Order: sequence, then C-alpha cells, then structure tokens
Amino acid sequence: MSSLKATLTFQCPACRKASMYENPKLYTWSSIGKTKKNCSHCHTDLQPEPGFYFGAAYVSWALTVATWVAVLVALKTFAALGWIEFAFLTHPITFLLSGIFTSLVIFPYMFRLSRSIWSHWFIPFQGNESHP
Repeated sequence: MSSLKATLTFQCPACRKASMYENPKLYTWSSIGKTKKNCSHCHTDLQPEPGFYFGAAYVSWALTVATWVAVLVALKTFAALGWIEFAFLTHPITFLLSGIFTSLVIFPYMFRLSRSIWSHWFIPFQGNESHP
C-alpha cells in the first residue's frame, strides 16, 4: 500500500496493513481518538512516548486553514456560476455558517488524519520485514 493511501486510511505507519485506531468507525464519538498501543499486525509501538500526538495539533491547524480556504473558494465559485449570491465582505454570515458546518461535518476525519500524518512523519516504515 502506498504511503499516501496508508496515511489517508489511518493504517499503521510501519507496516501499512492494520488500522491505527481501536475502533475503525469514524463517527463513533466515544472512541474517536483511541489509538492502539501497538499495531495488531507488526506490533510497532504507535504511542512511542507520552504526548506523542500533541504535535498533530499543528497538522490539524493547517488542515483547518485549508478547509476554510476551500469553503471560501467554493462559495466564490458558486457565486461566479450564479448559483448563489455571495461576496466575502457583504455576506460574512454565509461564509461563517458554511465554514462552521463543513468543519463540524469533517472534524472526525480531520482529527484522525492529523494524527495519521504526524505518525507517518515520525514512525519509520518497515517494509515487508517481520517484527517480533
């Protein structure tokens, strides 16, 4: 599996075969951030140190900014096509409500994606090697 696909589907960064999360269902609010201690396939430590995933907040911030920019571009595009009436300075409520709604709907995916990106950056890929 490619690194990009493994990152986007929350697979182990070391073997890219098993899920990083105890519950792979995305919209299960009670277990959204419960990362496995070790990969069920290769036994790689997915929590190498206390607070390892705090750095994922920086990734989450970047993804959130990208989301809000995408909402703005989408609204401007819809306005240019004549589907809606929108201008950034004259319709701020439309922008805010659209951005908040989009952020809330994709929050679980972005939360897990930021942790997945962070772990793929800092936990090395092991290829096809077998692990103890």
